[in-house]
Amino acid sequence: MLVQVSLGLLTVVVVASLGRLAWAWNKYRGRRVITCPENQRPAGVMVNAAHAAATALGKAPELRLSTCSRWPGRQGCGQECLSQIQASPEDCLVRNILLNWYRGKVCASCGHPFADIEWSHKPALLTAGKVSLEWNQVSADKLFEVLAASQPLCFACHMANTLVREHPDLAVDRSARPDLS
Repeated sequence: MLVQVSLGLLTVVVVASLGRLAWAWNKYRGRRVITCPENQRPAGVMVNAAHAAATALGKAPELRLSTCSRWPGRQGCGQECLSQIQASPEDCLVRNILLNWYRGKVCASCGHPFADIEWSHKPALLTAGKVSLEWNQVSADKLFEVLAASQPLCFACHMANTLVREHPDLAVDRSARPDLS
C-alpha cells in the first residue's frame, strides 16, 4: 500500500515537472523582435528555450539569448533586451506580430478575407515589387519595415505568384493577354 502511494506521488511529481518544462519551452521558443537597448532599433532574437525550460522548475525561468541579429559583433552585450521578453513574451513573438497584422485584412490579389490562419497553408507577403515572400524569408529585425511596405497575400495567390515567377513557361498569365474583342 505504501509503495503504491509512493509511486502515485512520484508519478504526480514527474508529470507536473514535465508539464512545467514543456510550458517554459513552448513559451520561450520562436523568433522574436525586440528593441535593442543600445541603438533603439529592432533586432531579431531567439531565446534559448531549452535553457529556459531546464531552469523553470520551482522558479521563474532563467532567460538568455541563443541568437541575435546584431551578433557576432555585439555578442558580448548584457542582454538587457530580455526584460522586454519577460514583460510580454507573446507580444514580441514574430508569429503573433504577423497574426495581428493579417487580422481584418483581405488578400491583395483575390480579395479573400483573412480569418484564422491555417499553419499548413500560411499566407504570404506581397512586396512593393510584386514579389511574394514567405514569413521565414523575412529577417525578424526587418519585419516591421517589410510589413509597412507589403500587402497581405493568401496562400493560393502566393503559390500562383511563385509559379509564375519561378516557372513562367508552365503558367499562363491571362491578365497580361491583349483583349481580342
